[in-house]
Amino acid sequence: MIPMIDETHDPALESWVAGANGHAEFPVQNLPYGVFSTARHAARIGVAVGDKVLDVKAAAEAGLLPKWAAAPLGQRRLNEVMALSQAERVDLRRNLSRLLSDKAFRLKVEPLLYDTGDCVLHLPAAIGDYTDFYVGIHHATNVGRLFRPDNPLMPNYKYVPIGYHGRASSIRPSGVPVIRPQGQSKAPDAQAPTFGPSRRLDYELELGVWIGPGNPLGHPIEIAEAPRHVAGFCLLNDWSARDLQAWEYQPLGPFLSKNFQTTISPWVVTAEAMTPFRLAQPARPEGDPRPLDYLWDPDDQDHGALSVTLEVSLLTVKMRAAGASPALLSRGPASNMYWTVAQMIVHHTVGGCNLSPGDLLGTGTISAPDKDGFGSLLEITQGGGEPLSLPNGETRAFLEDGDEVIFRGVAQTEGRVSIGFGPCRAHVLPAA
Repeated sequence: MIPMIDETHDPALESWVAGANGHAEFPVQNLPYGVFSTARHAARIGVAVGDKVLDVKAAAEAGLLPKWAAAPLGQRRLNEVMALSQAERVDLRRNLSRLLSDKAFRLKVEPLLYDTGDCVLHLPAAIGDYTDFYVGIHHATNVGRLFRPDNPLMPNYKYVPIGYHGRASSIRPSGVPVIRPQGQSKAPDAQAPTFGPSRRLDYELELGVWIGPGNPLGHPIEIAEAPRHVAGFCLLNDWSARDLQAWEYQPLGPFLSKNFQTTISPWVVTAEAMTPFRLAQPARPEGDPRPLDYLWDPDDQDHGALSVTLEVSLLTVKMRAAGASPALLSRGPASNMYWTVAQMIVHHTVGGCNLSPGDLLGTGTISAPDKDGFGSLLEITQGGGEPLSLPNGETRAFLEDGDEVIFRGVAQTEGRVSIGFGPCRAHVLPAA
């Protein structure tokens, strides 16, 4: 069941926190969770509002939040908060909203706010497992066309939400550099592979899905119940070494080409905050098969997509030295997903697999139908054969050392206050 719209989403609601009203990403209608530390405090749970972070552990200890919430909010990671029931999450959100909007709480709450610039943001949860899906149909079609022009999509794509198990240990929050990976690659005309740094390093624009309450081993999640198991969302960059991937992916899929690092935005935009930005899932093209019964739910089809605009920008070493702004590479809607988040979760568990609070799912690269919305350089440059031109005259087929990739996401719909996801950026360091 998708959470209901309530007073916390009211577009007329304002916060007494300076700068929060009209904030581009974190107005009081958002209230994402994160884990932060300061010069004086070790890592603890916080909530973003404007350019401030509320120390919710301190707020709970001061009796400003429900007693039952003190234990999960007192942890150094969000796993116990994510494990809360949907009703508990809604109740906690309402309490936080009142603290930050009702001026009666200002004297008690204001000392618990920290400037975001004085905070270090950490991974929000201890990630037990990470699964990357492939539900962006335009990306799947574009990439498939590069290798199979006459048959870009595999026969199973429109029946099965395709995914693979990724590496949780190398997930890092925004700002942590990515070291260019090394591995084997083989040129098409070469007799044998060679070893060395990847020369075709790429990004992949994705949404991340944080799992809330999990399911016991052997007990699949039914599709009508899947929304209860979503704690929130983030931005996700599934860095990819295309040359390593081309050599290693058969027969078992990506390995070294994906496991070196994944970058995420450190704020968890809750499922409750995203309620006003639900859309109908785009209709499948005529002739496409109807999903099998376990993947089909009318309510999910009516509300399973998200009204989020995703952007990718690039900042090169030369641009940074010249004080230039990042160059926008692409922009497109997150609704370009062939399968919904609920369908991803259901298929993940239908064989009996258990999910746990703090597990992370990636949607796979989300691309639009046209080049302006492609979610990877592989697509934009047609496999590297058509390098893109940047505003300062530089060109790129794939990423170079020193390049910084920046993702941005904004949830927006008519009549509602827009909310954002916070930073998801990292620059490339030379191979070790």
